[in-house]
Amino acid sequence: MTDTLRLATRGSDLALRQAGTVRDALSSRRRDVELRRVETRGDQIPDELIHRLGKTGAFVRSLDEEVLAGDADLAVHSLKDVPTEEMDDMVVAGVPERAPSGDVFVHPDGLGIEDLPSGSVVGTGSLRRTAQIKATRPDLVVEPLRGNVDTRIEKLLAPGLQAEHERRLIASGEASAMTAEEGGAGDEGDAESGETDADAESGEPEVDEEFETTVEEWFDSLSDLERSAMERKVETEYDAIVLAEAGLRRSDLFHDVPTTRLPREEFVPAAGQGAIAVTATDPEVIEDVRSAVDHPRTRVAVTVERTILGELNGGCVAPIGVSALVQGEHVHTRVRVLSTDGTEEVADTRDLPIRSHAKAAESFAADLADRGADDLIAAAREAAEVDEGTRQEAADE
Repeated sequence: MTDTLRLATRGSDLALRQAGTVRDALSSRRRDVELRRVETRGDQIPDELIHRLGKTGAFVRSLDEEVLAGDADLAVHSLKDVPTEEMDDMVVAGVPERAPSGDVFVHPDGLGIEDLPSGSVVGTGSLRRTAQIKATRPDLVVEPLRGNVDTRIEKLLAPGLQAEHERRLIASGEASAMTAEEGGAGDEGDAESGETDADAESGEPEVDEEFETTVEEWFDSLSDLERSAMERKVETEYDAIVLAEAGLRRSDLFHDVPTTRLPREEFVPAAGQGAIAVTATDPEVIEDVRSAVDHPRTRVAVTVERTILGELNGGCVAPIGVSALVQGEHVHTRVRVLSTDGTEEVADTRDLPIRSHAKAAESFAADLADRGADDLIAAAREAAEVDEGTRQEAADE
């Protein structure tokens, strides 16, 4: 081990912020820490959905391999990405205090999921969230969504902002001037009268909208995130998206977009969501990390969640939500296992004794499996294998 601890992390803004909190905690214990950016398999395939990336750990293994190879002393992960089967000699040395673990509904105008009209399009890259949305609102359309937190928000905001920009250009006359410079209106209308085909059909000229600010003033009022969205080309137009609240907060974007917290009874978070894991192998590093960053209540809660997930053997191929919260001498735990289409479920809530929380979690998982959770997970796994086979055949053609 070197005098300076080398901390392996992904290079995304969110990952670097998470690594920064760990670095600051260790620095407070007079340990120098340098960040080592590592590209993971999940980063190399940015448009692929998580459950299609193969084995669990698409964002984790590359970082831990840096530690095992001696090129880093420790690694930082989003705990929900860490497989329940740990790599040889790798230890989760520290789990800092958890951020809010639930999901939020993001809509440009602040609507909640219950307010959306039938047929609205909701974006998510999560199998769990997809099933939960379908179970709650089967009349909505769920479309895949990948990317970093800011990228996902930009994809949501882009169509509306671009349309607003176009309306303002038309109202100011700039759009007409731009069209004239490009060669006129062509067959779309009468260039001399300014009348469009639509005007001719209705018998009334188009009335320009009036705005209190110029196009330039409106653009200057936009946030950096909104300006980036203006330049983004979007293939799918989303009416709303679902994100983890923790990711929004850690990215400093929570107050940049209207959000509504989704009810935890229906939208049970992923095991470990909102928590960070620091992994290491060296006993001295493990002890330093544990004493500097580990939060006992969070450690108990995520141990319950990950134990249940591991016992159910769901990984990332099945829609499983597991949420645990330490309350006095008990760990209040809710589990919801769904079919991929959201039409079937096995769910339950229990207060597990904190003194034997791991064993109690195993028993809880066994009961859920006996009640049909195993069947739902097996069906989800089979569907994932069929999907992978179909995609491979298409790639080979």
